[in-house]
Amino acid sequence: MKKLKYPFISIFLVSLFLMQLNGPLHTGAEELPSYVKWGRIAITKTQEKYPNSEVTDYLHVGKEDKKGTSVEKFKLIVNKDQKEIGVFVHLTFDTRTERLLSVDMQETKP
Repeated sequence: MKKLKYPFISIFLVSLFLMQLNGPLHTGAEELPSYVKWGRIAITKTQEKYPNSEVTDYLHVGKEDKKGTSVEKFKLIVNKDQKEIGVFVHLTFDTRTERLLSVDMQETKP
């Protein structure tokens, strides 16, 4: 068996080749989905409506695009007075400017 003169260089080159097969490295921060921003707003608005309560969970139900406006829909679980309630939150905003136009809330089962 032939002995390599520079084993560290060989190992380095093989490692470099294998890293290239794995794809490019992402060094920049990944952009968060837009619903994350609206989810934070939904939580804030819910806490304003239900002070002294705690939002324990939330679900992004979906987004509905209309002519010039969009509606982000969430279902939040709120712990209010030792009791869990569900709250549907619909945030309507201008699609172009992202200005919040209305907040609609409806209580439901958790």
